[in-house]
Amino acid sequence: MISLAPREEVTRMLIDWSGGDRQAPEKLMPLVYEELRQLARQYLQRERPDHTLQATGLVHEAYLRLVDQSTTTWQNRAHFFGVAAQVMRRILVDYARSHRAEKRGGGWDKLAFDEALAPSAERSIDLVALDDALKDLLALDPRQSQIVELRFFGGLTNEEVGEVLDVSPRTVKREWRMAKAWLRREIT
Repeated sequence: MISLAPREEVTRMLIDWSGGDRQAPEKLMPLVYEELRQLARQYLQRERPDHTLQATGLVHEAYLRLVDQSTTTWQNRAHFFGVAAQVMRRILVDYARSHRAEKRGGGWDKLAFDEALAPSAERSIDLVALDDALKDLLALDPRQSQIVELRFFGGLTNEEVGEVLDVSPRTVKREWRMAKAWLRREIT
């Protein structure tokens, strides 16, 4: 029997999962766990230094929410990681909102933008403000909003985003550039 490459094996597991295989999520976890942890660590590096949520906790919470999504028809690995990125973002935004509510607006949770989105690495942005801006962008241009989520939060390449959205990498690059400019203007 020919062994599948991890990328193909992940896609096969996701298709099995969509087809109703109840064992697929269990088999999938070891294949995607390290990549999900890496994604979680990237998110948490952008958070404030005293953040209490750990990468392992974020991965486990995200995976539990992903497993609960019984209506999702998984397309491929890139689609899975795009949805995982959205779920992690939701968890962090919910966490930030509850933390802000506890402090009554005191300690604003900050998320440092990567250099692709902000001109300076030292600049940081309020995670809740980013979430609000993304909601506005979603109403204005759903595809650009998806591209931001997949690129910035999901860490996907232009090619992978194009695969998920069924558009060319060139289109992704152009829309990504426009979305970044729009978000900068909205947030600052």
